Amino acid sequence: MKHLFAAGLLAAGLMTSLPALAQDKLSVMLDWFVNPDHAPLVVAQEKGFFKDAGLEVTLTAPADPNDPPKLVAAGGVDIAVSYQPQLILQVAEELPLVRIGTLVSTPLNSVVVLRDGPVKSLKDLKGRKVGYSIAGFEDALLGAMLEKQGLSLKDVELVNVNFSLSPSLLSGQVDAVVGAFRNFELNQMEIEKHPGRAFYPEEEGVPPYDELILVARKDKANDPRFKRFLAAVERATLYILNHPEESQAAFVKGRPELNDELNRRAWADTLPRFSHSPAALDADRYTRFAEFLKARGLIKQVAPIDQYAVVVK
Repeated sequence: MKHLFAAGLLAAGLMTSLPALAQDKLSVMLDWFVNPDHAPLVVAQEKGFFKDAGLEVTLTAPADPNDPPKLVAAGGVDIAVSYQPQLILQVAEELPLVRIGTLVSTPLNSVVVLRDGPVKSLKDLKGRKVGYSIAGFEDALLGAMLEKQGLSLKDVELVNVNFSLSPSLLSGQVDAVVGAFRNFELNQMEIEKHPGRAFYPEEEGVPPYDELILVARKDKANDPRFKRFLAAVERATLYILNHPEESQAAFVKGRPELNDELNRRAWADTLPRFSHSPAALDADRYTRFAEFLKARGLIKQVAPIDQYAVVVK
């Protein structure tokens, strides 16, 4: 027995003296500054879920929100947070990108007006000004929503307000904005005592789509690190659902700027929208949305799904 005990001590001593196994590095660029949309990534980092998966993950905010997919395509980063509509457009432009996972599986985009303003329905937008940030997808989305109400883009005046959506609406520069995220702009307006009213694309003729996705270089789609990464993101998502208060504490740890009323409200509104199975892919959903973009004249043809969206193996 003494020999067994001594052998156990020796084995334990050898194990503690061994160096920790090297972790695989993985770089992830966000689509924007850190916000509740990125909660599964931040929580996976803070709770050690990436580390448990043998990964050393770096999360970086971009200097320009247009950069992340381009940097992935150029091999500058491994993974980027992006958007399903933009992915389909960028693949049509021959960027070598592929979707490997989903963060937010519902649209966040919406058309927003002042709740106490004159616009009570989309039909009331006729003859009014609508602000937008990004030409192409946003006006196609608005056009489809208007057509369901018997209107067209010719019935409104489009105004480029850059990314100043809420301010342009509150100042009276425009009567509505398209591109406002329902989990942010609506909360921001409520806090500023000018509550808004949202019209949702998926209820107005636009096929549902994944708002936030994870993209990689097409030739790296089956990088073995990605499967472990997505498993850690799934683990974090379920942890957030099961332990929202503890998760929020981890999310704001070292980030006091995120511990304000706007981000707390956005956190609560975003939680039910996270993909519960980030690696899963609904191929029919992607094809339907690509067909919508083709019908709106934004792409010339619908590419086979495996050219731009995969299930990591």
